[in-house]
Amino acid sequence: MKRALITGVTGQDGSYLAEFLIGKGYDVHGVIRRSSVDYRERIAHLEGHEHFHLHYGDMSDTLSMVQTVRAVQPHEIYNLAAQSHVQVSFDAPEYTANVDATGVLRILEAVRQCGLEKQCRIYQASTSELYGRVEQVPQNENTPFHPYSPYAVAKLYGYWIVKEYREAYGMFCSNGILFNHESERRGETFVTRKITLAAARISQGHQEKLYLGNLSSLRDWGYAKDYVECMWLILQYNEPDDFVIATGQQHSVRDFCQLAFHHAGIELEWRGQGPDEKGVCIAVNSSLPSAINLIGKTLVEVSPDFYRPTDVVNLLGDPTKAQQLLGWNPEKTSFEKLVELMVESDMAKVASDHAAAKVRCNLAEYLEKGIVK
Repeated sequence: MKRALITGVTGQDGSYLAEFLIGKGYDVHGVIRRSSVDYRERIAHLEGHEHFHLHYGDMSDTLSMVQTVRAVQPHEIYNLAAQSHVQVSFDAPEYTANVDATGVLRILEAVRQCGLEKQCRIYQASTSELYGRVEQVPQNENTPFHPYSPYAVAKLYGYWIVKEYREAYGMFCSNGILFNHESERRGETFVTRKITLAAARISQGHQEKLYLGNLSSLRDWGYAKDYVECMWLILQYNEPDDFVIATGQQHSVRDFCQLAFHHAGIELEWRGQGPDEKGVCIAVNSSLPSAINLIGKTLVEVSPDFYRPTDVVNLLGDPTKAQQLLGWNPEKTSFEKLVELMVESDMAKVASDHAAAKVRCNLAEYLEKGIVK
């Protein structure tokens, strides 16, 4: 039985990858940080499985990485751990560098220190943000990098140190240059999840308006559940290499927003330009009483608070290499289906959260009145 070690196992990609590998017959080990707050909701359903194990560790601590690798003796390592929010990297550049850059080095050195150079294959989660101020559209494995944020600069170090260890020590180390990939498990601070949650809340009467940054930013959005399959395929290839993981299709933030509100039963019309652009409700396709009252209201506005000091505006990946060499299908889940899945999940979440809040409110009222004890 193959043993896989996943850093960042509690994240969107890590949880999907753990499920995928268990389904492939792997013994899966995940690294988590110690915390007084429970943040393991994405992997809660896997805990207790005979082939799923958790280890405490931290990407900023060399010793914990060495101890974990020595204990697990993995055949494959998937390094998905990162401070992955671009905007946050401007606020916490040093922390981002420590985890996203030096953290990769710690993984590579842990493998070497444990004498696993010939046994262990390593996947590094790289990013399309490396292309930054893009010099070529679409971007492929040979496109020059021009990182445009502290996050991208840190990830660039991780990319090159993987290539260096591959060439200097003959280690099986591969980079997957992942373009934007989303899912129902995406963190709520990321723009796609922010949009789908807002659409669900607005349609159900629990939020008045959504504020966004640059609506014209273009991204290549795929489904995270499909992308973890490509990560696995990269480590099954007969030699280490670097691959773009993307769909080859591009959409704007505005497009994502339009489609998300549509699936929530709201049709938007865009008025104005630049910072003055607004999304106005012109029709509703929902039976929800709260949605009917939205016609004519401005539901989406642009806020300068969400503009970045330097912004990447045109990302489009070319997945040809992964298609031809790995046999990966980048069109398994369409953009339209991705947005639909996310909105359906958040519509159910918002309804459930509101129902639970109502029960708690009623219980508090009953307790106050002495109706229940």
